Amino acid sequence: MTRALPWVIGAALVAVPFVYHEPYPLHIMVIILIWSLLYTSWSVMGRFGLVSLGHGGFMGIGAYVLALLWNDLHLTPWLGFPLAMLATAAVALLIAYPCFRFRIVGHYFALVTLALSAIVLQVITATRDYTGGSLGYTPSSYRGGSSIYALQFTGKETWYLIALGAWGLGLLIRHLVDRSMLRYALEAIAEDEDAAAAAGVHVTAEKLKITLLSAAMTAFAGGLYCQYQMFISPDTVSGVAVSLQMVFAAVVGGIYIVIGPTVGAIITIVLGETLRIAVGTAAVGWDNLVYGILLVVFIIFLPQGLVGSLAGKWTPARR
Repeated sequence: MTRALPWVIGAALVAVPFVYHEPYPLHIMVIILIWSLLYTSWSVMGRFGLVSLGHGGFMGIGAYVLALLWNDLHLTPWLGFPLAMLATAAVALLIAYPCFRFRIVGHYFALVTLALSAIVLQVITATRDYTGGSLGYTPSSYRGGSSIYALQFTGKETWYLIALGAWGLGLLIRHLVDRSMLRYALEAIAEDEDAAAAAGVHVTAEKLKITLLSAAMTAFAGGLYCQYQMFISPDTVSGVAVSLQMVFAAVVGGIYIVIGPTVGAIITIVLGETLRIAVGTAAVGWDNLVYGILLVVFIIFLPQGLVGSLAGKWTPARR
């Protein structure tokens, strides 16, 4: 029964857009799925002690590269996605390799990646002739509305299925990482780099693998967000605030559980929408305040996250 449960849940999720067509709830579900992919992308490396605050920069690079390739070169997103992911991976390599090579770890690594988020935000804002700056940037609409070539669709149902597939792919990648030898190498590195190196683990190479994978996944999710919203701005897809939001959601949901970041996404998105509807424009910034308070509470009382703590209680009960 337990093994069949994921398949039952998956079938139910696939069936949603065929039996339910209300635009606003479907929109919220699409946003939750895209941000779940983003949070999962961060947790792929965050769970091994590689605390990155630069994923807001990776998301911004992925979103803007995809949109610029479409608007300026009329390059289909089917080619734009791989190029955006390669560009993001190149930036991640440029930042991560010196850090890992010279053993910049812990809070020093977090500070370096924090600077990356700030730099990407400033570059996007400063190059307003190309990116629109702080006013935002809109990908050109394809003539005729919906188009597979342009990856633009007017129906929420189509986007729900696309986002659901992308989210499922992200969970699969996270699952495969957890079942691979890379996991054991990174766990050994997190415990003691010198001991791992003495045991034959190539510390720099293993860290780079997981960092590039996480950055590429984040860029893909950023591009998907751009294609769905058809509008991006520096504040919504890049910067320190976006990076901190990823950390918060992953920690609240549970970094060490595959489904944890998804639960974090549900909490953050629903909380933000509830505040917006209940309070209106007066709630601007309140969500970040609530995020910060909840983050402190969860770190103190539920360090394994919501799902991780519940799983810890459920396992002894079953035994």
